[in-house]
Amino acid sequence: MSDLTKAYDPAAVEAELYDDWMRAGLFHAEPDDDGEPFSIVIPPPNVTGSLHVGHALDNTIQDVIIRRERMRGRNAVWVPGTDHAGIATQNVVERALAAEGTDRHQLGREAFLERVWRFKEESGGVILQQLTKLGASCDWDREAFTFDAPRSRAVREVFVSLYEQGLIYRGNRLINWCPRCSTALSEIEVDHEEVTGELVRFTYPFADREGGIEVATTRAETMLGDSAIAVHPEDARYRDHVGRRVRHPFQDRVFEVVADPYVDPEFGSGAVKITPAHDPNDHEIGLRHDLDVIDIMDDDAILTDVVGERFTGLDRFVARREVKAALDEAGLLVAVEPHEHAVGHCSRCATVVEPRLSLQWFVTMRPLAERAADAVRDGRVRFVPASRTTSFLEWLDNLHDWCISRQIWWGHRIPAWYGPDGEIRVSREDVDEPGWEQDEDVLDTWFSSQLWPFTVFGWEHPGSDTPELAAWYPTSTLVTGYDINTFWVSRMLMIGLWFTDDVPFRVVHNHGLVRDAHGKKMSKSFGNVIDPLDLVAKYGADATRLALLRSAAPGTDVPLAEEWVEGARRFANKLWNVAGFALANLAGVRPGPLPARAELALEDRWILSRLAAVHRDVEAAYQGYDWPVVTRGLYHFVWDELADWYLEAVKPRIYGDDDVAADVARRVLAVVLDDTLRLLHPVMPFVTESLWRRLTGAGGGRESLMVAAWPEPREGDVDDLSEAAFAELRSLVTEVNRFRSQNHVAPSKRFEIAVVGDEDGVVARHTALVASLATLSGVRVVDEAVEAPGVSTIVYAGGQAQVDLAGLIDVEAELSRLDRELTRARDDLAKVEGKLANDGFVTRAPADVVERERTRRQELGAVLSQLEERIEALRTLR
Repeated sequence: MSDLTKAYDPAAVEAELYDDWMRAGLFHAEPDDDGEPFSIVIPPPNVTGSLHVGHALDNTIQDVIIRRERMRGRNAVWVPGTDHAGIATQNVVERALAAEGTDRHQLGREAFLERVWRFKEESGGVILQQLTKLGASCDWDREAFTFDAPRSRAVREVFVSLYEQGLIYRGNRLINWCPRCSTALSEIEVDHEEVTGELVRFTYPFADREGGIEVATTRAETMLGDSAIAVHPEDARYRDHVGRRVRHPFQDRVFEVVADPYVDPEFGSGAVKITPAHDPNDHEIGLRHDLDVIDIMDDDAILTDVVGERFTGLDRFVARREVKAALDEAGLLVAVEPHEHAVGHCSRCATVVEPRLSLQWFVTMRPLAERAADAVRDGRVRFVPASRTTSFLEWLDNLHDWCISRQIWWGHRIPAWYGPDGEIRVSREDVDEPGWEQDEDVLDTWFSSQLWPFTVFGWEHPGSDTPELAAWYPTSTLVTGYDINTFWVSRMLMIGLWFTDDVPFRVVHNHGLVRDAHGKKMSKSFGNVIDPLDLVAKYGADATRLALLRSAAPGTDVPLAEEWVEGARRFANKLWNVAGFALANLAGVRPGPLPARAELALEDRWILSRLAAVHRDVEAAYQGYDWPVVTRGLYHFVWDELADWYLEAVKPRIYGDDDVAADVARRVLAVVLDDTLRLLHPVMPFVTESLWRRLTGAGGGRESLMVAAWPEPREGDVDDLSEAAFAELRSLVTEVNRFRSQNHVAPSKRFEIAVVGDEDGVVARHTALVASLATLSGVRVVDEAVEAPGVSTIVYAGGQAQVDLAGLIDVEAELSRLDRELTRARDDLAKVEGKLANDGFVTRAPADVVERERTRRQELGAVLSQLEERIEALRTLR
């Protein structure tokens, strides 16, 4: 007998199994373990974070991959860890300080950093702990942190080496600046949002004559830093104006009209104001024409005294209003028009980002980018899906220098010291000499996280030689969302090649972003956010994983609805019940060698052939990272073939008196269930492990499905003839069941059918099986069909069968019932057609309502056709 509960209860299984895996050390690997090395490093989540659906999908995919590779005998390691997340973490702690009535400046740098470290120790590991609820089989003994001592030594080594190679420099360049966080930002730290702003059109007067040139801007305040007007060299309207000067209306200066091919003559007036200190495109034009660079703001986005007395000290947005008012007073304002455009916002605090000229540290990217692009083009790194390759290469081919300094305190402090006479010393060791001060800034978080794939294996400097690096670097697969290919994946590839002379990963598997069931972005403001931990608590980790994977085709966004998780829970329960039947009836039989082919019944050969086909398809899908194919294939095999057909087919043998036939059925069932649990384990590790231990008698610990062998195809299991034969029987049984439904014959009512065919046909050789599956009293094989009142014919894939309706159906009563249904359906159709014939309804009702009525019309038409056909068929039986 089985000791399984009637229904699967994840809460009673998951925590206990996970602890057992941990105690047995099944997640841990050593470089000299047996098997070909295979490695994945987790994209380190921020220490400020908690598990969201994006993390859940990303880590489920990684766990599926690593579990399968373990079962394939690979020396597989999955390294976890977290990112110190400079700006994000500092903001969290600063908000806490503000609530206490203080700030970091009152605390001082050292005390503030102590406070952040305390926050990290108390809260920084929450998200990794949450991953255990999902079943993540990370090697927790190898947990790393981007700001721990080994990683910090590596960061300093890379910075100094790049500086010595002339690839890191300090200079005045245009960067993204957040006035709220008071720091420079990388592109990935800027969210570009479409907003309804304004386009301000105004005129710059000529300095030496009447008239002027009209320009337009979305940021009126920046005109206080303009140093030129640009027009296209071939724009005939302005050919005579190139070289002419205009006068600034609020400052005592003039500047020229220049010709530059960047200008789009079709946009606006065709003339563009140029502010080299506050716009990246303007900055490039300024470099080409040697224009003055006028920075009009301080770090808090307050206008400085370079703008003139009227505007000095104003916030940039207040200044925007004042500039428009001043232009209007001067008679120079042409118009203010609504304008849709993208505006950069700080991803941490949502403040509008200000492009501005600033003295920062930069990395020269061109040499690194060229080497990375070559690695993609020659196939050393492969993207799945391949469609992501083009945009990745376009990014690398057009990469600008990277601003790596941040004006915050939490992070890797830049290893540069300034001497008393302005000297700069970049050093691997701290400079502790009188008069020397270290740079106050820290490095961009991405500078340290780009080193992740090799520093987690012990790299600290060129020539580092650790057993972990030798075994597991390059890593095998990187799993990440496509949205950070350019910002993180590209940096890891560039720096990995530069310092290890090899790629950091062989495959980049891009999944999409998790959205709601309608494809809408999940957002608290939309009220459609799904918490994966709530799903795990309610439906179990296995169901949550299966629901996430079911739509996660490579590179496409992933819809998710709670009802899909509920459906996945039902599947877990179905598997539980399938195994429950097996365990209750195997009579001690364990998975082992299959019986000889000659001993197998048709249903045995069929299920083994179907299992072989599913194994083949699922194997290819696992290799291709096609998770919907993996999950659909196994789902339908378990539910539609193993549960619905094979179990029903073997019951007569298992319950029968023929001990030999029963033993064969049990041995096949044990093998099929064993292989199925193995194939499903990477996706649904908890329920499969629990069932497999009962099936095999494994005692837990090292006797675990997690390290059991991955199924291998068996020679001879593929059997097209048996599949075709069983398909014929399935068709007959299906049509008999349809006959029952259409004629309201109870499922338990037994009756005889006569199958037209020869004595050597498939049905003739399996009449007992058909009778059992279709709940029939008998199956006769006859030479030909009869034409007689009261006899109904059933058509199936292999031919036809007949049923004598005497005593089975009251034809007159059934016709009366069908006539009533026909009348009701005709009335419903008339109402729908009346609505759709009404122009007022069609033109005024919401489009989805009209479409719903059109769909209803089609459905009712199909119902009418079916009823009429059924009535006509019954009339022939009178």
